[in-house]
Amino acid sequence: MLIIPAIDLKNGKCVRLEQGQDNRMTIYSGDPIGTAGEWVRQGARRLHVVNLDGAFGRISANLEILRAIACSTDAVVEFGGGLRSLAAIKQAIDAGADKVVLGTIAVEQPNILGEALDHLGAGRVIVALDGMGGKIATRGWTSMTEVPVMDLAQRIRHEGVEEVLYTDIERDGMLSGPDISTLAQLGSIGLSLIASGGVSSAADIRALRSIPSVSLHGVIVGKALYERRVTFRELLEAASGANRNGAGP
Repeated sequence: MLIIPAIDLKNGKCVRLEQGQDNRMTIYSGDPIGTAGEWVRQGARRLHVVNLDGAFGRISANLEILRAIACSTDAVVEFGGGLRSLAAIKQAIDAGADKVVLGTIAVEQPNILGEALDHLGAGRVIVALDGMGGKIATRGWTSMTEVPVMDLAQRIRHEGVEEVLYTDIERDGMLSGPDISTLAQLGSIGLSLIASGGVSSAADIRALRSIPSVSLHGVIVGKALYERRVTFRELLEAASGANRNGAGP
């Protein structure tokens, strides 16, 4: 299981939001490129980079930050936030994204999702399932739909999507633990999963590893790392099944 640090970009800074709310923000670094390099130095093999300005419909220079991160590291970089057209998806790929994270268009413009799958291949497309109360949120989590998370997951699986990122919005940035129940349900339909939202400790990683019959290959962690509630090494050990002495379970 991969531990994937979150690098959320707003106005060129590395920040975290609580429950995705634009006005509940903490700035953790003015150097997101250096931050990315530090996570890779500590062992990160994949980075989750989010253009929050794009998600909220604002213009930014975050694509240039993506380009710099991609050029300065050999980690896999997944990039999302405001990718709501083929042109925007192409810009992200051209800037160095290895994978694109698509959310709103999966609900509002499934034809664009299909074209992205055709052009890039399923291996480079991740669909974000952003849930609150079992329903999907779109447009930077500012718009709630009546689409059940599980219904969208079933539909996109039939359309050829292989990898999804599930976030429980109410847990995101709250350090309240992951949504084990929904992840187990998503795993039952055969999707490869990345979990996000609520992770606060190595114990949470061990709980995720214990979900039976689920292809959970990555966990995104943000606030817990930035506030030093847990070290990256501790999370890696939990993800590999090692205890604090480095031995297996």
